[in-house]
Amino acid sequence: MTVAAQILEIKNLCVNYGGIQALKNIDLLVNKGEVVTLIGANGAGKSTTLRAISRLVNYRQGNIYYNGRNISRYPAYKVVKFGIAHSPEGRKILSRLTVLDNLNLGAYIRSDNSIKTDIDRQFQLFPRLAERRNQLAGTLSGGEQQMLAIARALMSKPQLLLLDEPSLGLAPAIVRDIFAIIQNLRSTGITILLVEQNANLALQIADRGYVLEAGCITLSGKAADLLNDERVKKAYLG
Repeated sequence: MTVAAQILEIKNLCVNYGGIQALKNIDLLVNKGEVVTLIGANGAGKSTTLRAISRLVNYRQGNIYYNGRNISRYPAYKVVKFGIAHSPEGRKILSRLTVLDNLNLGAYIRSDNSIKTDIDRQFQLFPRLAERRNQLAGTLSGGEQQMLAIARALMSKPQLLLLDEPSLGLAPAIVRDIFAIIQNLRSTGITILLVEQNANLALQIADRGYVLEAGCITLSGKAADLLNDERVKKAYLG
């Protein structure tokens, strides 16, 4: 039996915002090539988990291992260099710059000669962005901005992609497009840790899932099992 290689391991992670404990002793594993989803209500700690992995928030306790390396004390730019990219909640695109400028900035850590090739690859993956390459990012539709946020993250050539609420505020047809893109990315070998309020869609495309409630992991398992779990159905699937 082949043992799956771990790409990310979180051990006993605790994060405080002032006197509020946002994450409480989180343990989480992601294996190479998987899509793993974090589901839960607003304020459960999902985005905080991703921000801790990216070193955008400090944590009081615990360790985070990426490809066996403890990244707990490295700054955010080093984490990107190691191979972790973060497409944040709310997209955070640079609205006064063009689509092309945003993509180039996504490659800021790179010094190789294949950046233009990778921009062309993003335009193949996201044809709408190709049509709007010289358009100011702030004038894009919500769905196009989400595509740009993902494409910009991919420009750092990550092994692990952190996706935070990619369907937030989008029309159902655009959400289907975004999730089709996520599945396509998985087929290219990128590992994905997905935070998503649309638990039904997330669990349909994920290999495994974790349920966060009030900063604690209360359930975990194969995505198909969570889809059929009565507690998950009652709380998150409607």
